[in-house]
Amino acid sequence: MTGIAEAIVAEDTRRIGGILMELKHITLRFGGVTAIQDISFDIREGEIRAIIGPNGAGKSSMLNVINGLYTPSVGEIWYKGARRPAMKPYEVARQGVARTFQNIALFKGMSTLDNIMAGRNTMMRSGLFAQALWRGRAEAEEIAHREQVEKIIDFLEIQHIRKTPVGKLPYGLQKRVELGRALAAEPSLLLLDEPMAGMNVEEKEDMSRFILDVNDEFGTTIALIEHDMGVVMDISDRVVVMDYGKKIGDGTPEEVRNAPEVIDAYLGVAHD
Repeated sequence: MTGIAEAIVAEDTRRIGGILMELKHITLRFGGVTAIQDISFDIREGEIRAIIGPNGAGKSSMLNVINGLYTPSVGEIWYKGARRPAMKPYEVARQGVARTFQNIALFKGMSTLDNIMAGRNTMMRSGLFAQALWRGRAEAEEIAHREQVEKIIDFLEIQHIRKTPVGKLPYGLQKRVELGRALAAEPSLLLLDEPMAGMNVEEKEDMSRFILDVNDEFGTTIALIEHDMGVVMDISDRVVVMDYGKKIGDGTPEEVRNAPEVIDAYLGVAHD
C-alpha cells in the first residue's frame, strides 16, 4: 500500500449528503472553439469529486465556469437548490466557493500569514479607511480573523514559516499556503486545480493527507482536477472524465477505471 493510500482512514466515517451543486448541459464556446460541450454532472455535499481527463480536455475551463470566471454559453448551474445567475468570481466566493490554481497565485513578497489572511477578505465588514486606522471595530475584526488564520496554520503544520515571505518557500510549501488561503474563506465547496502538480512523492502524500483531513474534519465538499491517477483513485468518492470537451465517464473510481472510453482516452487502446 502506498503512503497516499495509508493516509486514508481505515473506516470511512464521512457522510455523503444531497446535491450541493448541479451543472446542467454546460457548453462553453470561445468564438468558433467549443471548450465544453453539453456536460452535466453534480457534486454532493461532503464528497471528494474528481474531474480528470487528458491535457486539453476542458477541465480547467469547467472549474472556471464553477467559480464564475467564465459564463457558460449554454446551460445552468444550480447551487444549494437554487439556479445561480451569471456572477463574478468574487460574488461566487461570497456564496462559499473557494479555489486554488494550477499555477500558484500567491503574493510572493508577503508572509505566509498575510497570504492566508487575504483569504478572509470576503468576510471583512470594515471599510478601507477604518482598516487603515486600525481602531475600534476594524481592530477587533482583524484580531478575530487572525485567530482563525492561526488555526489554519496549525492545521496545515506550517507554524515554522508563518512569517516567511512565500516567494522564499519551496514549491510544496507554497502549494500548502495556497490551500490555507482557500480554507481561510471557510468554503462550502473547495475547488482544487491540480493540487499535486510538480510535487515529489512525499509532497503528494502530505497534500493527499491534508485534502482528506479538510474533507473529514471540516466536512468541506471538494472538487479537484488531478493528473495523478493513483491519487485520484485513492482519495475520490466519484470521478467525472472529460475528453475534447465532452463527458466520457462518470462514476466511482472503480467504475471509471474499467470504462472502455476512459481507457481509450488515456491509453489510446481500441476496443471491439
